Amino acid sequence: MGAAGKKILIIDDDNRNIYALRLVLKSKGFDCLTATDAATGLQMLQEEKEINIVLMDMMMPEMDGYEAIGIIRNTPAIADVYIVAVTAQAMVGDREKCLAAGASAYVSKPIDVDVLLELLNEQLTSRK
Repeated sequence: MGAAGKKILIIDDDNRNIYALRLVLKSKGFDCLTATDAATGLQMLQEEKEINIVLMDMMMPEMDGYEAIGIIRNTPAIADVYIVAVTAQAMVGDREKCLAAGASAYVSKPIDVDVLLELLNEQLTSRK
């Protein structure tokens, strides 16, 4: 399935994660925007109306992914965006905690690219 015109915002404080994700997603036809902190990501989300999906790192300094998701879900203009929680803390209950915080889906690091692409394609197909 082609992903032309599908904008993804990657919010992660680690540039290596951003670089790797962006490379894979661009190769699959996604348009990627990036932010290295949640505050910048939230601002971009409000300014860039075409963002369909956010890949949110849950463990970041200053504002973590849980707080950022709470803000997104309580901001009417952006509340409906599809958020994939990304975390290295793959502990029992983490998935539930992320989903309870308002994430639409969850993937653990290191990211299984096939699983992520399947999630993204399902989401984009269901929104048509």
